[in-house]
Amino acid sequence: MNRNLLGLLLASTLALALSGCATGLSSSTNRTEKALRANPADVGRIADIVRASYETISGPAQHPWPWDRDRTLYMPQAIFVSNSVEQGQVKTRIETPEDYRRRFIAGAYETEIGRHIERYGNVAQVRSVSVVRDTPDGPVKSRWVNYFQLYWDGTRWWIAAMVWDQERGALPIPGSWIGKLDEDK
Repeated sequence: MNRNLLGLLLASTLALALSGCATGLSSSTNRTEKALRANPADVGRIADIVRASYETISGPAQHPWPWDRDRTLYMPQAIFVSNSVEQGQVKTRIETPEDYRRRFIAGAYETEIGRHIERYGNVAQVRSVSVVRDTPDGPVKSRWVNYFQLYWDGTRWWIAAMVWDQERGALPIPGSWIGKLDEDK
């Protein structure tokens, strides 16, 4: 396919997607807010919404998952991007929070061990380092770097997207990223 045609196709697809998001966001947001009201303590500060997101996915295998609480943290049309490396090949999974909830397997505790907040006006990005354990105080099974993209709508914070990658031998998490938990600026 020639480059001009490919560029036009990509631009058209993006324009359609954005117009659909803009149209759908307003009506979806209203439905979400009517159906599920967020706890103000979960969404009033950047650090709080990140904390709440970890709390909703942590618990023992038979735990009744607080998916209604989890749904109040993400904007409609939020996106998750998970990266991993399997046999030397990068694998990427792109899904909605609802897709993630449907395939979620229980029985782990994810805890934040480092957080860096960058904020400009009503948008923010958070680099959050976490560890995963089988029990709250058990040995660390894995460590992750999670990037949260957030926005403030005038009354509360929303998570618009999350992108994450797992630490591995050839890709250690920098020590300077661990131990400090930024609060909102």
